[in-house]
Amino acid sequence: MGTEKGKKNIIKPMVVAEHCCNHKGSVDTAMQMIKEASLAGADYAKFQKWYPKESLTDEHYNSPHPDMAQSFGEPYGIHRENLEFDISIHKDLQKYCEEVGIGYSSSAFDMTSLKQIITLNPDYIKIPSQKNTVLDFYPVLANEFDGDVHVSTGMTSDAEINIILEHLDKNNLLERTVLYSATSCYPCPHDQIHLLRISKFCDLYGDLVKAIGFSGHHNGIAPDIAALALGARYFERHFTLDRTMKGTDQAASLEPQGLMKLCRDLVNVDLGLTNRPEGILDSEMHNYKKVKSGEGKLI
Repeated sequence: MGTEKGKKNIIKPMVVAEHCCNHKGSVDTAMQMIKEASLAGADYAKFQKWYPKESLTDEHYNSPHPDMAQSFGEPYGIHRENLEFDISIHKDLQKYCEEVGIGYSSSAFDMTSLKQIITLNPDYIKIPSQKNTVLDFYPVLANEFDGDVHVSTGMTSDAEINIILEHLDKNNLLERTVLYSATSCYPCPHDQIHLLRISKFCDLYGDLVKAIGFSGHHNGIAPDIAALALGARYFERHFTLDRTMKGTDQAASLEPQGLMKLCRDLVNVDLGLTNRPEGILDSEMHNYKKVKSGEGKLI
């Protein structure tokens, strides 16, 4: 791998509201989600792009949904198709993101989807955990796309991560790569988040890639704050208008109020993650003069 540092100056923690299939195939719901994510303070509204007959094996396409109560059609491939937006709708979603002041992005689950999302020229494209070992994606991103590449690492061994990074380096993509720590479980039990993997990524890859990210599928927001302290700079959380709605990802998602609290807390904690300078702080001087300046000095 290359040795030059790929980190760029990221002003603040970047929050990605993963819309996934929580819009239930409704453009109106997707638009409302974009608006609420923007109001909450998120930096990006991220969608997914599938061509199910290309993304899925024939066996998977023709299998029943594993949770029939959450199915939007049978077999599973039809369920996925019923949740899918074509590229013209993605273009409309991107335009609406611009109107309300939030970035647009999307994951790509197959080559056709990848090439279509490239035509929209978003700030970044996400390679999801399910597809990060499809190594043919990376030359296409290198040759046809100028934005950043976000790579998730759920369901991925350390050996596979090293191979992925080698291919990113081979295609001169490391400096625009954000590497996410993730556990592909929905919702994810807290003892399966394995936050210290973020520290490991920072130590091993922090000088090679643009940034380390955290893609969480847990309940609550406490682990995200810990992830910030451990070195993550991008924070992706599934987002919904209502966690009780139909869909397998709803229960592992944040509602608007939760997303707003996450954005607020990440910024505030990030401000506090600094070393204290030597001496008495300016912010302490009022109380110092009031309660301590008359006491004996040690130095």
